Amino acid sequence: MSQPTLNQFQTVKYSRIYALGASRGELVVTNDDIAGPIDSSDEWIRQRTGIITRRRASKNQSLMDMAVEASNEAIKGAGITPQEIGAVIFSTITHPYQTPSAATLLADLIGANPAPAFDISAACAGYCYGIAQADALVRSGVAKYVLVVGGEKLSDFIDPTDRSISFLLADGAGAAIVGPSETPGISPTVWGSDGSHWSSVSMTSSLLEFRDGESTWPTLRQDGLTVFKWAVWEMVKVAKQALEVAGVKAEDLAALVTHQANIRIIDELVKQLALPESVAVARDIINTGNTSAASVPLAMHQLLKDGTVKSGGLALEIGFGAGLAFAAQVVVLP
Repeated sequence: MSQPTLNQFQTVKYSRIYALGASRGELVVTNDDIAGPIDSSDEWIRQRTGIITRRRASKNQSLMDMAVEASNEAIKGAGITPQEIGAVIFSTITHPYQTPSAATLLADLIGANPAPAFDISAACAGYCYGIAQADALVRSGVAKYVLVVGGEKLSDFIDPTDRSISFLLADGAGAAIVGPSETPGISPTVWGSDGSHWSSVSMTSSLLEFRDGESTWPTLRQDGLTVFKWAVWEMVKVAKQALEVAGVKAEDLAALVTHQANIRIIDELVKQLALPESVAVARDIINTGNTSAASVPLAMHQLLKDGTVKSGGLALEIGFGAGLAFAAQVVVLP
């Protein structure tokens, strides 16, 4: 096989999101369905989180099932073939295998072989991390089209008696096709991490501790107050910086699409950013729940599907969560 020369990689100035795809858990789980084990109520959960229902996968619906469904919709919407995909990026923390990656299997299942494929472990910031990398791959000419998927089956890692996070969590996958553009479609990404809060959203134990019989099956937990304060006060700074580097103002936006962590965090960000009423705010958490890496693409997909926003408008998307990791960019709605 001949080796490519440097001039074979055709760089482009801009990239954009061509299309989105979505898949949610098959089961609709109400607050009443889960309130008993945490000694809570529908009213308490609604007031604390804004969630009325959350979508969870059935036992027979896998993470990969949802990822494939979302990917196929995005590929069809973009008007390309799977063989044209130059890279597959899968953001997830719930792939049930340490190795191989979920992305390589996904690439095979959708017919994108032999595209390079890799996973991102950035939890709720994962999709926005993936968009940043896809943007770079496209503009550098390494790939013409990149598939970015954020997908989780969080229900596999839930302790039904946990009052810190279990009632928030849900299952789903969102996908995007990123490709070249003649006009700006994805702004520079503002991203980073704060490992000083590494344990604020984490597992109850390691797999090694589980193996050695020192713990039960590891499940997710969080320090809710720490995460809330960090998300509100630090992420508004990130959001403002993302707007600045994109060269746009809050009133230029058509939509704000944040990680769907908690309705109170979303509402506080809206307040701190002083968003005008003309800006649509994604509140997919109300009926979908918190799907970690899937939440931003699922929420954006829903805004477009129900006609709340239209293609061509600007959206500020921001993901934040375990790590603590964060990423934000302004994108043109597909």
